[in-house]
Amino acid sequence: MLENFPVYMSSFQQERRIRVYLPESYNDYERRYPVLYMHDGQNVFEDEGAIRGISLGMKDHLEQTGLDIIVVAIDLNPEGEERVNEYCPWVNGEISKKVLGYLSPSGGRGEEYLDFIVHELKPLIDKKYRTVTGHTSMAGISLGGHISTYAACKYPHIFKRIAAISPGFYRNQEEIEKLLKNSDLYAIEKFYMDFGTKEVGEDEEMNQLFLGLTSGVYEILKDKVENLHFELIEGAEHRYEFFRKRIPSMLTYLFSDLNKKGMAD
Repeated sequence: MLENFPVYMSSFQQERRIRVYLPESYNDYERRYPVLYMHDGQNVFEDEGAIRGISLGMKDHLEQTGLDIIVVAIDLNPEGEERVNEYCPWVNGEISKKVLGYLSPSGGRGEEYLDFIVHELKPLIDKKYRTVTGHTSMAGISLGGHISTYAACKYPHIFKRIAAISPGFYRNQEEIEKLLKNSDLYAIEKFYMDFGTKEVGEDEEMNQLFLGLTSGVYEILKDKVENLHFELIEGAEHRYEFFRKRIPSMLTYLFSDLNKKGMAD
């Protein structure tokens, strides 16, 4: 069951569409449900309406598995560089110049975007739906994985389970590594991260560069998070055809301790 509605973002002075998946059992019982927040909302649940016509296919997967969680997906802003601005807490750094071939002035509004989720969207969702307010997770693809990792650092007491699929750390590599080193991630219960060996196709030099940057973040996280899963996906490219194949393992890892009632065993 999918619902969607606009929510006003104070910092950005605009409305943004929010898509909410409710499990089949939601209307049959009075229990409360854990919540997973995700980015790039147009691409989360169904191919219809996805930016490039292919999504993560999460609606079908959740219905087939019967996983009793609520998923809240926040639409991306497709205008110009706004997605980069919102998913990057800092202006793009020097390492991004090496990757992109130029120094991009984009980024720097990730803190405002995350503040919207924490201070405006989450209270609304917790009021509108029967949620377990203390069981909140966050997951994202590419830059969505980057801002999810940032959320783990800034609000570890709120977003206790994190997933970063093919994370795009390179835009803020220097700053996210520094923040991770200085963050207390004591409250993070689970952290899932994966990366493909062919993220940029057949360009082996760039593939190795990207893998090295991601591995740098992993090396920091493994000393900070006890329950950390990192998987290198052989042959996987940076495309939704490959991302959607990892959704089952990501959800299984994050919520393996939930019983059919959506509560921890």
